[in-house]
Amino acid sequence: MDSTASASLASLWDEVSGTQPDPDVWVVIAALVAALAVVVPHVLWRVSRNAITIAHEGGHGLVALLTGRTLTGIRLHSDTSGLTVSRGKPHGLGMILTAAAGYTAPPLLGLGGAALLASGRITLLLWLATALLVAMLVMIRNAYGALTVFVTGGTFVLVSWLTGPQVQAAFAYAVVWFLLVGGVRPAFELQAKRARGGAGDSDADQLSRLTHVPAGLWLFLFHAVSLCSLIGGGRWLLAV
Repeated sequence: MDSTASASLASLWDEVSGTQPDPDVWVVIAALVAALAVVVPHVLWRVSRNAITIAHEGGHGLVALLTGRTLTGIRLHSDTSGLTVSRGKPHGLGMILTAAAGYTAPPLLGLGGAALLASGRITLLLWLATALLVAMLVMIRNAYGALTVFVTGGTFVLVSWLTGPQVQAAFAYAVVWFLLVGGVRPAFELQAKRARGGAGDSDADQLSRLTHVPAGLWLFLFHAVSLCSLIGGGRWLLAV
């Protein structure tokens, strides 16, 4: 019985961690067009930005845990804002890294996803994304946030289990393109808000208070990470 279970687990791991064939170039281009279609128009961006907020707040939460802080909860709001609360020292490297992780998380996740797709690991990408969403769901502390993460995670599960390789590949590429392209826009939105005198308690301003480095330099870092991730990840995705 144990040997059968072990063989099944080994077979499952081989299936998840194994490689899948690259999709046709037109599928990759179509996925990029789909990502642009939900990021560029303001009306659609107001909805799709919820997924970027999930990655943003998830980045705060993950880095908080990795730096030894205690994650107490995450909230996602219908206006696409969010809040991640952790306990620990209100200063120091852990707090700085946690604050810096929000705006950089979506493009870096996209870059990591592009690396997985470039190596042909489509199934592994889908399963890792599902695992991260399930882990995040445990820490959500409001109904809207729970619904948003549940629907997003459920979409990954349905695609992973009920669709064929071609659909999975198209979905995976669309998700990664969305993270790369959608990860660029929030930094520009923050810059525009700060230019109008708003967003006084943004991540950049919090980092400025923590490090005594001007908020504008932190904003420059957000731009640099998102744009470099888009360029690097895009090259990997298009090299099919």
